[in-house]
Amino acid sequence: MSHLLVTGGAGYVGSHTLRALLAAGHSAVVLDDLREGRAAFAGGAELVRGDLGDAAVLEGVFRHHGPFGGVLHFAGSARVAESMREPLAYYRNNVSASALLLERCLREKVPAFVFSSSAAVYGHPAAQPIPEDAPLAPLSPYGASKAMVERMLADAAAVHGLRYAALRYFNAAGADPAGGLGECHEPETHLIPLALRAAARTGPALRLYGDDWPTRDGTCERDYVHVSDLGDAHRLAIEALLAGEAGGAFNLGAGAGHTVREVLAAVERAVGRPVPLEPAPRRPGDPAALVADTTRFRSRFGWTPKHSDLDTLVRTAWTWEKNSGDGV
Repeated sequence: MSHLLVTGGAGYVGSHTLRALLAAGHSAVVLDDLREGRAAFAGGAELVRGDLGDAAVLEGVFRHHGPFGGVLHFAGSARVAESMREPLAYYRNNVSASALLLERCLREKVPAFVFSSSAAVYGHPAAQPIPEDAPLAPLSPYGASKAMVERMLADAAAVHGLRYAALRYFNAAGADPAGGLGECHEPETHLIPLALRAAARTGPALRLYGDDWPTRDGTCERDYVHVSDLGDAHRLAIEALLAGEAGGAFNLGAGAGHTVREVLAAVERAVGRPVPLEPAPRRPGDPAALVADTTRFRSRFGWTPKHSDLDTLVRTAWTWEKNSGDGV
C-alpha cells in the first residue's frame, strides 16, 4: 500500500477517488483550498487547506507530510463558460499551478502521477466514439489548459521517466451509492442535478439548449460515467503505475451516449414528476455528440464500470439531492 497526495481531494471526483483509495488500504493527504470542495469529503485522510499554486504551501506539504509514493491531481478550475470569460485565470490555476506541482514531484522523485484531464481536449471530433488518438483541438481555455498539462506530463515522462496517466473523462455524474458524497457545485451547471431540481420544483425550469441537433431526438448526446466508477478507475491507474506499468492518455466514459431527452426521461422516472423545460438556442461551441471509446483503458487496467447505466446514475444523484440539503 502507498502513501499518496491527492490534490483537490475534497472536490467531486477527487473525494470519490479518495474513498476508493482508502478502501483499498492506501493512506492519503489531501491538499485543497476548499473553494469548491468540502472538508467533510476528505474524511479518512489528513487535510491540508492551501493553494496549490503557492510554492510555500507545496514545500510544507512535501516536507511535513511526505514522502509520497504517488500523486493524483484533481485541483483546478473546471467551468468551460467561465474559462471563456477569464482565460488567464484558468491558465494560472490549471497550468502554472500544475507546473509547480510537477516540478516538486520530480525533485522529490515521485514515481507515479495521475492527472484529471477531460474530453474537452478534443473539441469537435470527427469520429464517434472518440479514440485517444483523435486530434486535440480544444475549443475553450479550460480544454486548452488540460491539453497543456498533458503535454507537460508527456515531456516529463520522456525526459525524467515519470510514469503518468492522463484520464480524459467525459460527463461525470451520480453520487456514491454508500452515501455521504455527491455533487455540490456553486453555481451548478451540470444537466442531471439541474434537471432533478427542476422536477422537484426546487430549482428553475431546465433550459433546453436546442432541439434541432443531428441526433436521434434532436438533443445533444453525451457519455455519462458514474463518479464512483471514475474513482475506481483512478485507483486502478495509480496502482498500475506504482507497479511499473507504462501510462499515457486514456478516455474514461461509459462508452455509450444518452441524449438530453433520454436523461430527462430517467429523471422523471426517479422523481416521479415531469421536468419543466424552457426552450433556449444552441450554445456556441457545443458539439452534437461526445461519446468515448474506452477500449484502451478497459483492456490495459481491467476496468469495468459498475454504476454507469443511466437509471443508476440518476437514482444515486437523486438520493444525494434529497439527503444533502443542496437544492432539495
